[in-house]
Amino acid sequence: MAAAVSVYRRAKKQPVKKQIISTDQAPAAIGPYNQAVIHNGTLYCSGQIAIDPATGELVNGSIEEETHQVLKNVGGLLNAAGCTYEDVLKVSVFVKDMNLYGRINAVYAGYFKPESAPARELVEVANLPKFVNIEISVIAAVSE
Repeated sequence: MAAAVSVYRRAKKQPVKKQIISTDQAPAAIGPYNQAVIHNGTLYCSGQIAIDPATGELVNGSIEEETHQVLKNVGGLLNAAGCTYEDVLKVSVFVKDMNLYGRINAVYAGYFKPESAPARELVEVANLPKFVNIEISVIAAVSE
C-alpha cells in the first residue's frame, strides 16, 4: 500500500494542465463552458445538440436527422482532438421520449462499430436545451 501512496504523491507534484478544444466543426459554446477539454489523455466533450455549426441553426426534422447532426457535431470535436469514434470510451445520451430509442439506435449504429462500441447510457429527461429531442456527450481516449 505504501508504494501506491508514494506514486500518488509523486503524481500530485506534477500537475497536468487541461487543454481546451475549440473548433468550428461543432457549435460554439453558448455559456461559461468549453466545447471539449483534454486532461491526462482523456477527452471530455460537452453535450451536443442538433445545431448546424455552419449556420448556428437547429436542425428541426425527424429524430434521425437530429441524431445524425448531433453525432456529426460529436465527430467534429473528436476530429479537433485527433480522435475518432473508435476512441470513444463512454457515451451519455439524453432523450425527451424513450419511445425514440429504436430510431436513435438505428442511426447510432452507423457511427459505432459493435466490436469497438463504447459503454453507454440512454436516459429519458423532461427537457433539453432549446427543447431539442436529443443531446449526446462523450468521453474518449486521446492518443499520446
